Amino acid sequence: MMSLASEEAGGTSNFLIPNGTFFACLLIFIVVLVVIRTLVVPPILKVLDEREERVAQTVKDNKAAAASFEDADREYTARLRDARGDATGIRDEARAKGNEQLSSAKHKATEEADAALAKITADLKVEADNAVTTAKQDVSRLSATLAGRVLGTDVAAATAGAEQTETVK
Repeated sequence: MMSLASEEAGGTSNFLIPNGTFFACLLIFIVVLVVIRTLVVPPILKVLDEREERVAQTVKDNKAAAASFEDADREYTARLRDARGDATGIRDEARAKGNEQLSSAKHKATEEADAALAKITADLKVEADNAVTTAKQDVSRLSATLAGRVLGTDVAAATAGAEQTETVK
């Protein structure tokens, strides 16, 4: 078939030697290549460069944010440690004051209880002495009355006279 087509065209042609169609296609390819290289590629490269710059800036910002976070975390930890130390000191101080106040309140209560016990003991001693004196007087009078009833005589008058003679001697 090829040989028929080449014979009809008017002669023999060698397919290894390019003809005019090849050169026309080559010229169109070169024109399209130049147009694409000058009009399409530069905007795409510009966008890619901008994107690369933004990515680099984002990485830089992330590193700065991480460093800032670490600094803030260290500062937070240090302040938290200080605050815990302060809280422990305040708590210990409050316990010491509470124990001191409790001790003084116990001491005061003990003193008040001892004073009240001493007063009650003194009052009871006075009342006991009064009761003993009253009981002795009542016993003497009652024994004289009882003896008078048993003996049938007035023993109270006889004891009163005897007491007067003893006091005179």
